[in-house]
Amino acid sequence: MRYFMKIWVDADACPGEIKEIIIKAAHKRCIETIFVSNKNIYIPDSPYLFAVKVSLGADVADNYITEHAEKNDLVITQDIPLAAALVPKGAVVISVHGVLFTPSNIRERLSVRNFMSDLRDTGVQTNGPKPFSNKDKQKFANTFDQQLFKLLKFHT
Repeated sequence: MRYFMKIWVDADACPGEIKEIIIKAAHKRCIETIFVSNKNIYIPDSPYLFAVKVSLGADVADNYITEHAEKNDLVITQDIPLAAALVPKGAVVISVHGVLFTPSNIRERLSVRNFMSDLRDTGVQTNGPKPFSNKDKQKFANTFDQQLFKLLKFHT
């Protein structure tokens, strides 16, 4: 059975372990999955997996995903402004750390992100993101499975 929903992956900064989880699920469930990046990325040969290489530039991959993702598609990204553009469209958006972006939390997350960006722009040193851990991988896998199950149930 092929589903009408799609999985979109903001692939430029997606850890390899997360790509593996997504690839296994896409192939097992026969879900069209599109990895969008501004560089060449390897994906296994499969009728369900596609790589889209966009041109270099700020937000080019994000804009491509925003243009093409639809309501009830599943999107994987670490980019909070991208998540903020997709959540109102009805897309289900998850970070690689397993955070589900929702209408009730996206505004606050975007505000914090913008505040931290403003601090960095004024020269304040801030801590970068924490290294990706096995705990993050497990949290992603759990959230991904939960949301995928809900979406597949919706589409049957």
